[in-house]
Order: sequence, then C-alpha cells, then structure tokens
Amino acid sequence: DRAGLVVGYFGQTATRVTEVFVRANHGVLLVDEAYALARGGSKDFGREAIDTMVKLIEDRRDTIVVIVAGYTDEMAEFIATNPGLESRFPKTIHFPDYSTEELIAIFGLRAAAGEYEPDDEANAKIRDWFDAQPRDKGFGNGRLARNLLEESMGRQAMRIVTIEDPTDDQLTTLTAEDIPD
Repeated sequence: DRAGLVVGYFGQTATRVTEVFVRANHGVLLVDEAYALARGGSKDFGREAIDTMVKLIEDRRDTIVVIVAGYTDEMAEFIATNPGLESRFPKTIHFPDYSTEELIAIFGLRAAAGEYEPDDEANAKIRDWFDAQPRDKGFGNGRLARNLLEESMGRQAMRIVTIEDPTDDQLTTLTAEDIPD
C-alpha cells in the first residue's frame, strides 16, 4: 500500500519502490488501494512512486507481475495520473459484490473459526440483515460480514456476562438477540 512505497523525502520514494520491486522479483507485487498513491498535490511523493513504478513495471516485465487493486472509480483516476499506466495495466478485472448467500457463508466460516455458532433464529436475522444492506459505493463486501460477526460477538458477550457459570453452549451460541437490527 501507499505506506510501503512512499517516503517523506525527495528521492527516497524511488529507492523504496525499487526495493519493493527487488523483494517481489520473480513473484507478484500487489499494491492495495493503489489510488492512494495519486492523492495529494503535485508535490506529493505518491507521484514519485507512480513514476518509478511505471519504469520498473516495464523494465521488469519478464520477472514480476504487478497487480494494483482498489475501488473502481478511484482506480480509473489512478490509471489516468500517468500516461504510461494504462499500457502497463491493459487488463481490468472487476469483482462483483458478494451475494447474501456468500456473505452468510463468510459470516459462518469466521464464526466457526472463533467457535461460535448462530442458532436458527440468528441465522434468519443474519440473512435479513445482509439483505437490507444497500449495495452502493460504500458496500463493504467481506468486511461487512466480519464487522457484523464482531458486533454480534460483542453483543453476545454483553448478554451472557450476567449469567453465573455459563455453559459451553451459552458461551458459543449466537442468538437473534445478538444480531443487530
């Protein structure tokens, strides 16, 4: 991400980007939220990182795969910041948002990893909750499922804290009461 590529002094960012490319040589370099490199004014060191990346992507095209990732609109702006970026990234892959079924599966997998199990009423409420979420620009995808689980676990903890000597089942079961409205 930006923090791994940009340094606060002129010239150091190019060196940092080169170091990152060297470490990723004969592999894959994924720059998450790459659009953050293009934010800031003309004197921002993110532009230096972009310019250095353009050259290194070309120079090392046979030894490294570079993937830049981020939100659709912001990535279009990123690609437009340097005339060389579009030809270096000729392929765009759009990942559609997760469906309710997929979000439920993510929730269930993460819950099981934490040894939590929603009961039937909780599962119905989880489905309704995901169905009610607007699928707009701020839609969180998998993060949405993680956040719902974390909030549900917190609510479950608050619910069972008053139970003296709770059973294992009480400690691991998420009920409809634990799922936010």
